[in-house]
Amino acid sequence: MNFLKHIQKRHLLYLLCSLFVFTVTAQAEVIHKIRIDGVINPVSSRFMIDAVDRAEDAEAMALIIELDTPGGLLEATRDIVQRFLAADVPIIVYVTPSGARAGSAGVFITLASHIAVMAPGTNIGAAHSVTIGGGGMPGQSQPDSASSSVMSDKMTNDAAALIRSIAEARDRNMEWAEKAVRESDAIIATDALEMGVIDFIAEDVDELLGKIDSREISLKSGKKILNTLDVKIRNYDMSWREKMFNHLADPNIAYIFMMLGMYGLIYELASPGAILPGIVGGICILLAFFSFQALPVNIIGVLLIVFGILLLILEVKVTSYGALTIGGATSLLLGSMMLIDTNVPALKVSLGVIIPSVVATVLFALFAVGMGLRAQARKVATGAEGLVGEIGEAFNDIDPKGKVIVSGEYWNAHSERKIQKGQAVKVVSVKGMLIKVEPADSES
Repeated sequence: MNFLKHIQKRHLLYLLCSLFVFTVTAQAEVIHKIRIDGVINPVSSRFMIDAVDRAEDAEAMALIIELDTPGGLLEATRDIVQRFLAADVPIIVYVTPSGARAGSAGVFITLASHIAVMAPGTNIGAAHSVTIGGGGMPGQSQPDSASSSVMSDKMTNDAAALIRSIAEARDRNMEWAEKAVRESDAIIATDALEMGVIDFIAEDVDELLGKIDSREISLKSGKKILNTLDVKIRNYDMSWREKMFNHLADPNIAYIFMMLGMYGLIYELASPGAILPGIVGGICILLAFFSFQALPVNIIGVLLIVFGILLLILEVKVTSYGALTIGGATSLLLGSMMLIDTNVPALKVSLGVIIPSVVATVLFALFAVGMGLRAQARKVATGAEGLVGEIGEAFNDIDPKGKVIVSGEYWNAHSERKIQKGQAVKVVSVKGMLIKVEPADSES
């Protein structure tokens, strides 16, 4: 009996040990995966950095980042690269699907990964436009052409040095990496593989996992061998909050919010007391300012937009025979095109958004605001104030007080001159329920 109990205890111990080993192994054999589509901005940068932190905390076998980007901001890219180089989990950047690209900032991100993979029909390169021009954020002085050229050269040299250091750290083609920055060179997947820019070409994630199986990765904690044949892939998406902030960082969205905010504030100023347009306009302006924090905004562009709107409002009050309208529309158009100061096309406001917005703004200023201003200038036609200037009849003698009939209503009246019953009177002023009148034929 004791022998049987001993056997049972041993079996139970083996079972517990097996469950522990299975649990640890299952935890290690999980690969995290995220996807990045669109411009690299502070929001997407934070999302990638958080993904690396989460994979490290979970002791995941690796982190796969599916990438398709036209580029982005250099500072946001630098934060990503620094985190990748210090990561204690293997990072795999996979440029996919076919037709996708790792342009501009995407070059830096791809080269900084432990394993770089591209799908057939994708391309990588043209990293020169990752640098941002000399416009800067609102409040910064604008450099002249000479200093702007010098600044551009400095930023290009800085980006070239950064990408060479990344390529050297990951044992990739440093010459091509620098060429991608200085000459905006771009290559397809097969050329990238031949030139040592990437490690593999894979049709899908399954083929990728098969090719990287048993590959040894050097991490700061030591060597790690990947076992990727029977792993579980866990996908992570942006939260609704991150998605909202990512959309707000879109230059087109920021521009639309700014214009809507100006519409609301202008209408509120033109028609005081409307309240709702002012509230909506204020919220839109604040959202636009939030978006501009993640974008390289040119202060001259902002001032041109504001100046253009002021000219359009003046057109309503000043007779300029169209000169102010033309000037306002031109200023608004130029300011909109200069608003985002960068060479990255994906970070610029689209002409498909600018032109309809300029046309709508011109029409809004000329019609909506114009109607509001004209309504304020129009003579009051209702209420007590509407009686001023009206012609009535003396109901009895007024000396100096009496009653009059104006617009079919009886009013208590007083006059500085004697008025006889039945005589025509003109309302001069209204104070409470008492009106001041004078003879209608008086020249005073």
